[in-house]
Formats: sequence, C-alpha cells, structure tokens
Amino acid sequence: MAHFAQIDENNIVTQVLVVPDNAEDRGQDYLANDLALGGTWVQTSYNNRIRKNYAGVGFTYDTTRDAFIAPKPFDSWLLDEDTCRWQAPVAYPTDGVMYTWNEETKDWQATVNE
Repeated sequence: MAHFAQIDENNIVTQVLVVPDNAEDRGQDYLANDLALGGTWVQTSYNNRIRKNYAGVGFTYDTTRDAFIAPKPFDSWLLDEDTCRWQAPVAYPTDGVMYTWNEETKDWQATVNE
C-alpha cells in the first residue's frame, strides 16, 4: 500500500489517503479520477524514504526541496535543510529531564510534574 497526500493550491496538505497495492503505480490518477476526488496528490512515505517526512494535514509540500514540511512550531526555530525538520536554536538537553520550549527566553524550560 502507498500513501498519498492531497495538496491544495497553496501546497498545503488537506488529507492523506492509502492507495491499494494494485493502484500504487498510478496513485495520483487513481485518487483524482477513479475515486473522483480530483485535486493534486503527492506520494508520501511512513519510513521517510521519499519527500523527507511523512505528510500530515497542515504540512506544506515544498516543490523545490521535494519535501513535506510540518508547520513551523516557533518563530525562532530554523529549518534543517537536510531533514526538512524544524530545529530549535538551542539543542535539547540530554540530562534525562523533560523540557518544553520557551519562545520568550528562546531556551528549553524544565517541565514541572505536579
């Protein structure tokens, strides 16, 4: 089975569907015409073998990079060009404590368990 993402006129993913094995080689045509769903469909992969990341609703399909890119989580984060994933400007601590990003201080903040 193959997975295909439908993208709108702004290259935003609106849905992701599975195509049966017997239609995998013609997924775009199968979804747009055989199932009469119309639109533009781009193949995606759970194991990230194609298009860098598995597509999700709200992701952008970047035609230049041929990659699906998640929405930017914070203004300060930068896109890693190799993985097409957003990276914090400060590395996540590796001390075993759980952290959340604090955009105001641009740093990781330890989470407090209550």
